[in-house]
Amino acid sequence: MAKYLISFLSAAMAVTDGEWEAVSRDAHAVIDEAKAAGVYVFRGGIDENVPPMLVAADGVVAEGGYPWAPPLDGGFTVLELPSRDEVVAWAARIAKACRCPQELRVFGFDPQS
Repeated sequence: MAKYLISFLSAAMAVTDGEWEAVSRDAHAVIDEAKAAGVYVFRGGIDENVPPMLVAADGVVAEGGYPWAPPLDGGFTVLELPSRDEVVAWAARIAKACRCPQELRVFGFDPQS
């Protein structure tokens, strides 16, 4: 079975202030279903209140991420599923709960990690 990264950028969420409670409830419900189905690996989100740092091989630290890259923010979920069709179905459920499209990628899991 493959692991899949399902993610979204913060800017993709077009949620009004009055909807956040429902979005949180719905998103947690989908994750609870994924856990019950045995396909859940982990999920989380980027803490946008903490700025990124770029650490060089020599240990030099610079504030900010890669200067040429768009900012990395938003949330992500990793699920382990036997087929692309199944992960598309889960991604659609997450998209509905979060009220925004989800980007889907195969997660390059290192089995030695």
